Amino acid sequence: MTAEALDPLVHEQARLRILATLAALPEGVALSFTRLQDMLELTPGNLITHLRKLEDAGYLSSKKTGNGTASRTSIGLTGRGRAALEAYTATLRGLLGGL
Repeated sequence: MTAEALDPLVHEQARLRILATLAALPEGVALSFTRLQDMLELTPGNLITHLRKLEDAGYLSSKKTGNGTASRTSIGLTGRGRAALEAYTATLRGLLGGL
């Protein structure tokens, strides 16, 4: 097993933190954008950029409700995202097991 086997989309620190945070929740539970931002201490722009990449890959889903200042965006981990994180951690464990 080599480091090239690590999913580069998951490997980036902020995206790994996003996936790990959402994976700690029960399946089907989502976090608000604001709560996720506060937990990870990321700027809104930085978080949005990483969320888009993960959502484009099918790892996350987002749902926006309301309009204007009353709007709320919820972010949840998809089955594909959970599987990608599990594959990433298994690969990392395999790499570290050889040390």
